This record gives sequence, C-alpha cells and structure tokens, in this order.
Amino acid sequence: MYLNKEVKETIFKKHGKSEKDTGTPEGQVALFSHRINHLSGHLKNNRKDYNTERSLVKLVGKRRHVLDYLKAKDIERYRAIIKELGIRK
Repeated sequence: MYLNKEVKETIFKKHGKSEKDTGTPEGQVALFSHRINHLSGHLKNNRKDYNTERSLVKLVGKRRHVLDYLKAKDIERYRAIIKELGIRK
C-alpha cells in the first residue's frame, strides 16, 4: 500500500510538530498532497477510472479548504507550506 503508518509518520514529522500530531494544517496539507500526487499518477495510466477522478477532485477541494484556513490564520505559515510543497493557486 502506498500510504502506510510509516509514510504518514514521516510526513507528519517533516511538516507537522511531531509524528503523532496529525492536526496541524501543514501536516494535513502535506498528507493531502501526497495522496493527490499518487492519484494523479494512477489517473495517467487509468484515464477512465472515474471514481478515482472524483476522489481526486474531492481531495483537492479539501486541501484548498485547509489552505484557505491557514491563509486566514497565519499568512507566513501559508507561504512557507506553499513554497515547500510547490503548490500553486
């Protein structure tokens, strides 16, 4: 599986406060980005997989919602995570 416990812990350790802290917006955005990248690669090979396409669109919306929240709360943290993950608006 592409997203197991160890992968999640490394994502949250790198982008969050700790490997157990899953609630920070930066950690959530990083996890969503990892999942989005995986689903995008899957859709390049399986372009008629409409369920995965729908899931991808929902994930992008969730990530955008968390990023909007972070932008409203702390613009510096928002800019840092955008730059670090290479996300564009």
